[in-house]
Amino acid sequence: MTIRAILAASFVLALPACASDEVVAAEGAGQETRVLTTETAKATTEEWGVFKEYFAGETAATTDLLSGTATIKAGMEIHPPHRHAEEEFLMVVSGEGEWTVGEDTFTAREGDMLYAAAWDTHGIKNTGNEPLTFVFWKWNSRGLPVPVDPEL
Repeated sequence: MTIRAILAASFVLALPACASDEVVAAEGAGQETRVLTTETAKATTEEWGVFKEYFAGETAATTDLLSGTATIKAGMEIHPPHRHAEEEFLMVVSGEGEWTVGEDTFTAREGDMLYAAAWDTHGIKNTGNEPLTFVFWKWNSRGLPVPVDPEL
C-alpha cells in the first residue's frame, strides 16, 4: 500500500460520493469532512528529514490533535525517545528502524504500528540504509482531563 493510499484511508472519516476537493460539513464535529492531501500538508525540511503536518487543532472528540508524516534519513532520528501528555499512534509505511518503548527497543518494519499512552516514553529511529517514513496521530480526548505527568 502506498503512503497516499494509507493517508487517504487514515485521514478521512467519511468520504462523500463526490470529487475529493469537495467539502461536506460533519454534523456537530467542529471540523469538516475532507481529504487532506500531501500537496496541502505543511512541510518542514530538517537536518534529519521531512516533517509534514496534515492537521493540528481540535475535532468533536479531540483536543491538541496533531497528525502527519515524517520521513527520517538513514541513521537518524527526529529526537531522542520522549514523553508527552497526548496519546499517540505511529505507523511505519516504508523503511525500517527501531522503536523505543520505555527502556526496551524493538524492530520497526513497514506496516508496524506503535501506540504510546500518555506520558509513556517512546520513539523511533531509522536504522536502515533508506529513508523511513511513518504516519502519526497524537491527541488528548475532549471532555477528559489532560493526563498529569506521573513524575511530577
